[in-house]
Amino acid sequence: MRRKVTIQSIADFTGLSKFAVSRGLSGKSGVSPQTRDLILRAAGQLGYFKDTQAASVPTELIDIEAHKWSGTILVLFPNVRYQNTDSLYWGPIFNGISIRLNQKGINILTLTEPANDSMFSLLNPEAIMGIITVGSISTPVLLDIKRLGIPAVMVDHFDPSFHCDSIFTDNLSSMREIMNAVITKGYKSYQFLGNIRDAQSFYERYLGFRSALEDHDIELKQIPSLMGPEIDNFHDTFKAAVLEHGLPEVFVCANDIIAFFAMETLKHIGMAIPDNLVFTGFDNTHPQIPFAATVNVDKELLGKRAVDQMLWRILNPGTSYEKTLIQAEVIIRN
Repeated sequence: MRRKVTIQSIADFTGLSKFAVSRGLSGKSGVSPQTRDLILRAAGQLGYFKDTQAASVPTELIDIEAHKWSGTILVLFPNVRYQNTDSLYWGPIFNGISIRLNQKGINILTLTEPANDSMFSLLNPEAIMGIITVGSISTPVLLDIKRLGIPAVMVDHFDPSFHCDSIFTDNLSSMREIMNAVITKGYKSYQFLGNIRDAQSFYERYLGFRSALEDHDIELKQIPSLMGPEIDNFHDTFKAAVLEHGLPEVFVCANDIIAFFAMETLKHIGMAIPDNLVFTGFDNTHPQIPFAATVNVDKELLGKRAVDQMLWRILNPGTSYEKTLIQAEVIIRN
């Protein structure tokens, strides 16, 4: 039988006191926002928030096309500078959500998560049919949604503290396809670029990168700072890494934007980009830049499928949560 996760077990896992863990879980004062986030994530990893009773599975499923829709869906963006409707990546996802909701005659309410107060002090949760989160929403806000029992679908995000339906690109398979194409050209030296703790998609792309190297018996000599939180300070971290370790044959980047930043940083520090240095990207947000490979993610489709999954969840609340993977087009260039 699975052991019950207690406050003491969370304290042991984090190295914090029971007092701090208790305050963090209840949202009371006495712990910093950073410590509370650490506590909530640890609790989620240990299974503290898992439902104690299994959901009953209905005998008959209801199709979304058989229902006449009305009401409001909240689309929630994180309080992060580059994750908004103007983004080359997130903007088309929002467009897909908006198009699909309009097709169904459902109202759309857009909100950026508040920095401090409870989100639902700003609006009436009873007027919301469901919530679609776009990007990396903070754990405390997700737990607010869970406490209110509002159906939710997450686009491109995972949090062990909050179980719900999610929509992702098939990151791992797409990255493995890129890697296999590059490896067959004979390259042996690789570095991954991107903070794998920043997004679940980045982590999955790193797993695809690493597993492809293992499959081809290529030793991974990853510079930790290029895949950790240090790379968020991109210019200084990237510059220090290449000056100390030199250049690999291939920079495998978590997305096109990071690949573009890497190229610009090399130019800024006066380091010529060798003809045999290869960059790969992901998301196809910079098609004008000749990366050796990238992945064309159908961003609008991610948004549309998130709406479909939300409507399915509203009609079929007792079914198991689903993670939908949407295949993407891998673009290999000469």
